[in-house]
Amino acid sequence: MKASFLLLILLLCPMLAYSQTAGAGVEELFLAKDDGNGKAGDVVSSFFTTDVPIYCIVQLDSDKPVTVKMNFVAVAVAGVKPDSKVVTTSYTTKEGQSRVNFTGKPFDKWNAGKYKVEIYLDGKLAKDLTFDIRPASGSPDGAAYFQPKAATKPKPAPRPKKN
Repeated sequence: MKASFLLLILLLCPMLAYSQTAGAGVEELFLAKDDGNGKAGDVVSSFFTTDVPIYCIVQLDSDKPVTVKMNFVAVAVAGVKPDSKVVTTSYTTKEGQSRVNFTGKPFDKWNAGKYKVEIYLDGKLAKDLTFDIRPASGSPDGAAYFQPKAATKPKPAPRPKKN
């Protein structure tokens, strides 16, 4: 009798542990530009280098407390080591909260390239989203900025003066 009771407890423990952590997932993940009033505006899939800040909105599928961490990663950006974390931040939700808003911004403007946001829930990767940041129209971030200048004729060295 004791053995069967112990066996029943051992079988139920993993199911109880699963039910306590189940539901802690990302229902929706999207990025948005600023609306001009310091809040998330239009949902977009790519940005310009002048779009500062970038908003990352995480909609959870549960309103149970969970620690949500965002890594803003430079995947393929000129002058930046691949897979460098540009912004890392986290927030622990309270009972009843199911949405987390993160913002990311550089000191000046973004470098053009491919980026991604990684969302972790309680330390486990839950979802990621890859996107591009393109040069703003007329800015020196584009390929023209890296084009070599036309070769100029070197100036001849000055000749020594005779006395």
